[in-house]
Amino acid sequence: MERQIINKLIKWKEYPFRKPLILTGIRQVGKTWTLKEFGRLHYDNTAYFNFGENENYKQFFEGTKDIKRMLQNLMMASGQRIEPERTLVIFDEIQDFPQVFETLEYFCDNGKEYHIVCAGNLFKSDMAADSEMISIDKVEILELYPMNFKEFLIANGDDNLAAFIENINILEPIAEAFYNPLLEKLKMYFITGGMPQSVLSWTQERDVPAMETALKNIIEGYESDFIKKAEGKDASKMLQIWQSIPLQLSKNNRKFTYKGVKEGARAREYEGALNCMADLGTVNRVYKVDEPEMPLSGKEISSSFKIYLPDVGILRKMYQMTSAAFGEGDRLFTEFNGALSEGYLLEALMPQFEKMPRYWSTNNPFHKVDFIVKYEGELVPIEVSGTTGGQSKSLKKYKELSPDETPLTVRFSLDNLKLDRDKLNVPLFMADEAARLIGLALDFGKGLSLLDIL
Repeated sequence: MERQIINKLIKWKEYPFRKPLILTGIRQVGKTWTLKEFGRLHYDNTAYFNFGENENYKQFFEGTKDIKRMLQNLMMASGQRIEPERTLVIFDEIQDFPQVFETLEYFCDNGKEYHIVCAGNLFKSDMAADSEMISIDKVEILELYPMNFKEFLIANGDDNLAAFIENINILEPIAEAFYNPLLEKLKMYFITGGMPQSVLSWTQERDVPAMETALKNIIEGYESDFIKKAEGKDASKMLQIWQSIPLQLSKNNRKFTYKGVKEGARAREYEGALNCMADLGTVNRVYKVDEPEMPLSGKEISSSFKIYLPDVGILRKMYQMTSAAFGEGDRLFTEFNGALSEGYLLEALMPQFEKMPRYWSTNNPFHKVDFIVKYEGELVPIEVSGTTGGQSKSLKKYKELSPDETPLTVRFSLDNLKLDRDKLNVPLFMADEAARLIGLALDFGKGLSLLDIL
């Protein structure tokens, strides 16, 4: 399989002021495989050290700042070779070994000739705690997300479709010869999701039962993590929240409520458990803003937010929707009030924009803009629809409230690609190109020619 983050790792390797790198990401998202594949493709050899499997390695990091001594001891104990500039050194499963984090500062200051990368099921709070031992400017951090739709296409043998999407530079309708196959493959992606083991089971083996088992095991692994992380304290509350998310996403307004977890539940009882889940990365919180103005962080309403799962395949599995939905028209895009479509779009947006998107809504009358992103100083409202046709009254209302601050509105749907003055419609299967297409539309609105844009 091919992961696009390897391109970022190549840039890291070639950067003259390279720092040790930490690859973060949720459980089973493919961190170890990605780093090993990067080493296989771009280094003479890889030296791999798994601290979870061999705790004896940690002794070599204690009581010394001599990085050459550390590496010599690791080589002797493992029988692996480490050569400056030619070997990728991988420290894996480091989440329980804070002394490894402290060592990274030494490598940054005195060992730039050694290419050090780290991985593990790192919690955000753990990263914050470790930042007290090591300055954050001494490391580089990259986050690995589930495989996106383009990566799924390549894994499925549809390189031509992935290349076609990447090379669209004109905002005009896509020919049916490409549109229909892409929509078909997107349905497949809604079934498998982007977790590597699930994708592998389908793309390499065409084994639907194995794919379903992979998703089941991942879900059970997350639930096990709740127990480990909470140490029994909030584990049952975390499980209750987790199991309530599909139903809460099925609501028209998607807003998360604690009473949706348990009748009579209060924030003070469950917010600690929810924070822990966000810490694990197993949920993503999107906050509401009362006014669509910059800075968005200053307009957030801390008590109003939506909760999404990290992968569309996991959400589909938790809805107990079988793979048979693939052959049932547009059901995958519209069922549960379009929850799968909205969750899928958030997955696609998160790696493309620096900050987590927000959302906006009003009551009496009800209006809702699913996401607001910031692109080069402009706020861009986005709506998601799993259908064709229709106009967005909510996007129109948003535009009326902030006409000068809204040069573009965007709708992701099953309609074809089209720019109509300040309204851009993007097919759902092009979600991975959201930032680039928004840039094209904004440039076009400024009167730039195609040659200027290209």
